Amino acid sequence: MRTAGTYLLLALGAVATLAPFLLSVATAFKSPRQFASEPVLTPPDPPTLSNFAELFGERYDFVAPTAVTAQVVVVILVGQLVFSVFAAYAFARLSFPGRDALFWLYLATLMVPQVVTIIPLYAVFADLGIRNTFWALVLPYVFGSPYGIFLLREYFKGIPGDLLDAAKLDGAGTLRTIWHVVVPVSRPILATLAIITVVTHWNNFLWPLVITSGRQWQVLTVATSALQSQYNSNWTIVMAATTIAILPLMIVFLAFQRHVVRSITITGFR
Repeated sequence: MRTAGTYLLLALGAVATLAPFLLSVATAFKSPRQFASEPVLTPPDPPTLSNFAELFGERYDFVAPTAVTAQVVVVILVGQLVFSVFAAYAFARLSFPGRDALFWLYLATLMVPQVVTIIPLYAVFADLGIRNTFWALVLPYVFGSPYGIFLLREYFKGIPGDLLDAAKLDGAGTLRTIWHVVVPVSRPILATLAIITVVTHWNNFLWPLVITSGRQWQVLTVATSALQSQYNSNWTIVMAATTIAILPLMIVFLAFQRHVVRSITITGFR
């Protein structure tokens, strides 16, 4: 009886979580006439791709925001992985004065809300003359994050010291040890960090909204928000835009889910 109740509770939670996404996707495949004349929960009959075709047409031009978002995410992802690996290895495996104090001080910045740093960052970027540019979108995030460095540091501390010592005996320096030993054995946690980074910055809204203006460097979240405010009566177009925003994230998760589950298993047993 208790097991049945647990499953029922989990099923209700799953329905409550997935229902908004399913409703969004179903609405994206409806015609505006069906959406206006039938109940919201009615399935698309017949399903239509006209909303997606219109979204990428001349009127809305969603190609540019999608391309800008993809470029921003790729640059930030590469930067976060590279710099987070270097920083985490230094905090986990290298000895230098004040290492632990510096790490915990850096980690403490996780407690600072993003909105607190928005105005100072905006002032700095405006003074540098790079407001409303591609680099204004990526520079605050490309050099790693406290969470990413903490995640990798904890994983790197679990790598057997004999493995690293063997690499040193073979004449490997720090960079070769990281590239040939640490990175290969850390692929699950790197995949997890990659997914977290992609999801976080694909959905980033506040900073792109503040630092950019106009359509040239408009990212997907800001473009969808503008779509909703300008065309709030056309919900089928808005839902098509949100479906486009969700789709790449689902593909990324499905591609890397095996690594994510493996990393959770490994870290859970430590």
